[in-house]
Amino acid sequence: MLELNGTYKALNKAFGKALHHYNMISDGDRIVVGLSGGKDSLILMYLLSERQARVPVNYELFAVHLDPGFEGGFSESLKSYCEKKGFALRVEYTDYGVVGHSPENRENPCFLCSRLRRKRFFEIADELGCNKLAFGHNKDDIIETLFLNIFYSGEISTMVPFQGFFKGRFNVIRPLAFADEKLITRFAKHQNFPKFINPCPSAANSKRQQIKTILNQLYRSNYKIKGNIFRAMRHVKPEYLLK
Repeated sequence: MLELNGTYKALNKAFGKALHHYNMISDGDRIVVGLSGGKDSLILMYLLSERQARVPVNYELFAVHLDPGFEGGFSESLKSYCEKKGFALRVEYTDYGVVGHSPENRENPCFLCSRLRRKRFFEIADELGCNKLAFGHNKDDIIETLFLNIFYSGEISTMVPFQGFFKGRFNVIRPLAFADEKLITRFAKHQNFPKFINPCPSAANSKRQQIKTILNQLYRSNYKIKGNIFRAMRHVKPEYLLK
């Protein structure tokens, strides 16, 4: 129990730090929460719901899951789990994953699937009258995206914790941006969150997974590396970059 309390406190501290640093949630917000079924999104919904009951800020949450269309999906099981936890889950059945892995798009299936999903999330937010979309990306995801963009897009960029779209009509928030994946994994294990198996054929061998493997090898060699990379993204010296 003591270990769980420590894990929760550390996770909640990282969660709260991101919320306050970027002023992510305001009174009256209506927020679509992207629920993929992974531990990150489940914990995001858990923390947002818990916080909702104890802070003097009124906001509404709308959990949404986009089924990518693969055989062996878990959408119904995820929906049942959410009902048991006391919140409704909107499930949209799509063919985005299948289209992304079609013969015409073999080179980068993840990019197309992600783009289609993002577009649909914005459409749903508009339908529901929501002004924000919350996703469960954590510190490791942000670092990995930096290297994905360097290696495969030829640019230095990443996803940011708070980002406006369509002239401020929507804002994407990532409240777990300061939370380490190991901390999230530990909390999910303690809380006995269910494990939904991702049926995507690229899940185990995606470019992101390759980057994750490389970075984890570096982290094991020097525990300061992850923190240094994360801090480096806020300490950029443009004068020492190519023009």
